[in-house]
Amino acid sequence: MSGAPSTSTISHEDVLAWLRVYAQVIADNRGYLTDLDAAIGDADHGANMDRGFKAVIAKLMDTADKDISTTLRTVGMALISTVGGAAGPLYGTLFLQASQAAAGKTALTLSDWATMLDAATEGVIKRGKAGPGDKTMVDALVPAVQALKGAIAAGQSFPEALQSSARAAEHGMQSTLPLIAHKGRASYLGERSAGHLDPGATSSYLLIKAAADTWAGSY
Repeated sequence: MSGAPSTSTISHEDVLAWLRVYAQVIADNRGYLTDLDAAIGDADHGANMDRGFKAVIAKLMDTADKDISTTLRTVGMALISTVGGAAGPLYGTLFLQASQAAAGKTALTLSDWATMLDAATEGVIKRGKAGPGDKTMVDALVPAVQALKGAIAAGQSFPEALQSSARAAEHGMQSTLPLIAHKGRASYLGERSAGHLDPGATSSYLLIKAAADTWAGSY
């Protein structure tokens, strides 16, 4: 399994490859994410996400012969049950909403992925009651969706569209640096929350980048 889909579709195996890559990326960045969270939160984002995705990897063996929607629903439920703090419900919602958008599909087109990511982002916005500029994971997700839709409309190739989405997510993550947090634990700091990257936006950027890198065959 190469982890790179054809030019037209993302298979169930590709989705599994993305989740495995992201779990490793989270493990590799556990300390970094925790350090970011120590500055403006509870210093547990890295540890919580790593624990959650270790649980996800254990569950993936049970979904190897299932469809994409079932796999994503399994991921969402695993995260809700194992990830502490706000990240569990938010990332759980992200995957559950993506699962619903993928219902009945055995493979995904680039447009399907955009629809799923859009639904996932809207779910996070509703669950967290946060919008762009609030210094949350939404600041990375919304630009990623917008860039992906724009890339599709512009006729970009599959890898180009994925990388455009990842670059937009990275820019969105970086945009949280000067922001004052309006949601979550960081909001208690007021102006002192400025000058720090948001850990949720960072882990969300890593999620989008893992998809782009995995499906473009970079791993």
